[in-house]
This record gives sequence, C-alpha cells and structure tokens, in this order.
Amino acid sequence: MRELLLIGIGTGNPDHLTAEGRRRMAEADLILVPRKGRDKSDLAEIRRAICADAAPLVPVAEFDLPVRDAANPDYRQGVEDWHDAIALAWARAAGGAARVALLIWGDPSLYDSSLRIAARLDPAPQVRVVPGITAIQALCAAHAIPLNAVGAPVLVTTGRRLRDEGWPAGVDRLAVMLDGETSFRGLDPRGVRIWWGAYLGMDEQILEAGPLAEAGPRILAARAAARARHGWIMDIYLLDRGTDDRRKGGPEGGPGET
Repeated sequence: MRELLLIGIGTGNPDHLTAEGRRRMAEADLILVPRKGRDKSDLAEIRRAICADAAPLVPVAEFDLPVRDAANPDYRQGVEDWHDAIALAWARAAGGAARVALLIWGDPSLYDSSLRIAARLDPAPQVRVVPGITAIQALCAAHAIPLNAVGAPVLVTTGRRLRDEGWPAGVDRLAVMLDGETSFRGLDPRGVRIWWGAYLGMDEQILEAGPLAEAGPRILAARAAARARHGWIMDIYLLDRGTDDRRKGGPEGGPGET
C-alpha cells in the first residue's frame, strides 16, 4: 500500500459525500469495507451503496472488523491492542493494492481513530484525508440551531468523560459523542436544555429537544425503541446550561446574531 485515502462520508446520507470524495474514490485501486457483525450489517450496506454509486468500477474488499475487548480493565491499553488488530486487518484486506480507500463515518479528524490506526501501518503509506460532514454539523442542521451561543465556547467530549467527571468547569455548552450509556441521566437537569439526534441524515432520523427534565425521558424511550428495531444506533446530543439565545434568535428563535 503506497497511498491510503481516508474519505469522510458524513452520517449515512449518500448526499453527504463531497465531490472531492467521489473523485478520490474513483481514483482508488481498492476500497475497503469493514463488516461489524450481523446486527450492524446496515452500516456495511450503506458503504456498499456509496461505492456502487460513486465508484462502480473500483473493486471492493470486505473484512471483519476486530472487536475491542471491553472487559480489559485498562481502557487505554485495550484501545491500543484493538487499534493494532485493526491495522493488521487493513493490511491483510488491502493485499497488493497500491492506492487504497477507506470510507469514514463523519470526518476522520473528529473522534475517529482511523488516522491513529493508519500511523501503525508498516511500511507507512502516504495518508490523504478528504473531510466529511461531522455528526455535530448534522445535528445542528437537523435542529436548525447554531453550535455555539454568541461569543461562547463549546466543548466536544464523550459520554464516558461526562459520566465519570461530570459537567466540565468553565463551559456552558457541550457536544457529547460516543455515549452508549445516555450519560445525561447523571446530570442535575435544572436549567439544562438538550438537542438530540439519531441516524442523522438518514431516512430513519429521529430528533428530540427541550428542557432536559422533559426531553430526557422521551430520548431514552425513543433510543431504546430504535435500537431494538435496527439492532444498532448512532446518536449525539448538545447540552446547554446558563445561556439563553432565545432573545437573540438562537436555538429557539429565528436568525440570530453572528
């Protein structure tokens, strides 16, 4: 493998693929498609559909994605071992292809491990990144809200960090990713608003928003039902406390200050 193309494909909507992404796919010698088991077969099928539409002449190689050992008490070491196994799976699936493409959910730069895994390949290929639409962008677009309050910061974090450490000091707005445990349940809901979305950009898209005390139970019910129906779920949410953009046309109003 001389060149590895990491192509962001957004959150499941084929229209999220950029013109550059299509061009890079068509230039590849091989496109790798990971399989994540029967319960998540839809994810591989979406990738197959994108390949058939954007690069029908490029061969596709499917491989079984290694599973992280969730029982490992050392979380970081467990992730390191997992990434080693994935890098090996990439190399084996690539075979003798010189220019290989991988389709990455969202964008390779945001809470995605593909760049770290690529750094483990030996010999090291040239890595090219094609940016994609992130889940954060798709969430804000779906709710028609700005990501940040006027002049205010936003912290992007994970459900595990929120669950273990609570609300971070010094910031009122959080974008929470990778939260399979709905960690917002551990927060004091007073004064907190939430904007939540699952299967963003897809036909199955689900949205909920409102004060956390009211929207939280609706989200839990909708999430459980959707996971039971599909066998998997990808979701993300934005939390806000202490700011109120409604007077300026922010999350609750029309066009606001920029």
